[in-house]
Amino acid sequence: MKLKIKNAKKILEKVNVTAQDLGVEVYAVGGYVRDAYLGTEGTDIDFVVVGDAIQFARMFRKKFGSSKVVTYPRFGTAMLFFTERDQEPQLTWKLEFVTARSEHYDENSRKPHVQTADLASDLSRRDFTINCIAMHISPERFGEIVDPFNGVEDIHQKIIRTPLDPVVTFNDDPLRILRAIRFATRLHFQIEEDTYQAILKTRERLKIVSKERITEEFKKILMADKPSIGLRLLRETGVSSVIFPELDKLAGVEQRKDYHHKDVFNHTLQVVDNISKKTEKFELRLAALLHDIAKPQTKKFVEGVGWTFHGHEELGARMVERIGRRMRLPVNTIKYVQKLVRLHLRPIQLVDDTVTDSAIRRLMVEAGEDIDDLMTLCRADITSKNPRKVQRYLSNFDKVEARMKEVEEKDRLRQFKPAITGNDIMNLLQIPPGPMVGKIKQAIVDAILDGDLPNTYDDCVDYLMKIKDSFLKEQDPETLTQQKK
Repeated sequence: MKLKIKNAKKILEKVNVTAQDLGVEVYAVGGYVRDAYLGTEGTDIDFVVVGDAIQFARMFRKKFGSSKVVTYPRFGTAMLFFTERDQEPQLTWKLEFVTARSEHYDENSRKPHVQTADLASDLSRRDFTINCIAMHISPERFGEIVDPFNGVEDIHQKIIRTPLDPVVTFNDDPLRILRAIRFATRLHFQIEEDTYQAILKTRERLKIVSKERITEEFKKILMADKPSIGLRLLRETGVSSVIFPELDKLAGVEQRKDYHHKDVFNHTLQVVDNISKKTEKFELRLAALLHDIAKPQTKKFVEGVGWTFHGHEELGARMVERIGRRMRLPVNTIKYVQKLVRLHLRPIQLVDDTVTDSAIRRLMVEAGEDIDDLMTLCRADITSKNPRKVQRYLSNFDKVEARMKEVEEKDRLRQFKPAITGNDIMNLLQIPPGPMVGKIKQAIVDAILDGDLPNTYDDCVDYLMKIKDSFLKEQDPETLTQQKK
């Protein structure tokens, strides 16, 4: 079969010209080919070069111009960026060229020993069958696919499966466990049973993977359109117990007498899905994931009241720091998430009409520029299945936001200062202090607030000269005469 390629046709032609000049075979492989089959063309393309990939990339740059070639000699890999300027819209491509290779691993490392090989061997070392599809780029066979592991069939069946023994695959490179979950989440595929069972057997191997690489994959799961798929898979496979044990502790429902509480894990997943419909901001999605992270530690049963979680927002904010450091997150990300976790209960406490402006103002000051994100989180935190309750909660948040706008407007008016002062008016008009100065100044302020007058000194002076006579005629002539003397 042949794939229909539109956007990448010109760049693939250039890569093929380079291949002809060097006398080597080159194939597009991996995610680009998979997504093209699914009907989406990306701008990152991986190529297998049956030859020297580093030499190939340098030749491409020499012929067509590109960014600097970044090389990884140990793996025979080179990467560059190329902007296609003779097509509309202009696209910048990230091209990665890999020397066809085979790999083997040591037990306590995920860094492989490599040696050059043919296309079939290179495809067999890849993570999943859906990523083991190659595509010809030569004119005579352009778009034809090479699919030795039935990746196209697995795309049709919507399954994630390894090309070789999955236990060996995950033992060799345990990060592929998270990649399996990530692809299942992003593509809405199922993990094939043998591959799933291999995850259960090898998940402890994730302990040899760097925290940075784990966080990178975890972030991609959280940035999917429906992150709950991946978060649930992490827990079901036991992977979260290895990389994120705090998530596991959220699960479970206890009941005493007639009282039971929500399963915090399921609630959290719904909040994350809710907020993912509203934002592509990783930090805000992470705040949604962690907003109730301390509920298990603060859970308490109170007779006649039921289950309580007092102080979970404060303890949760402290837990965020530990989790963030383990994930190697930037300090500013940790502080942002801490702030939202600490404040996520505050807005609903401000619904009562008796709440003072100072209480509203205090929240706005503490949240600062993140107040809108905080309100987005609060709305996402509504997970009731009762439509009337949902509407009531949403209306309450509308009231809080309206109060915040009122307080903000009051403060803005209090802080407002016209560009011209009372002293300026007295000096310019040669009049003494008194009520008249205040009246003239108020007339200028009103014109500014009505939008009729820019708040600049020169504009205010011009306006003053236009209106001064209507005010000065009210002034006692004797007072004016005395002032002039």
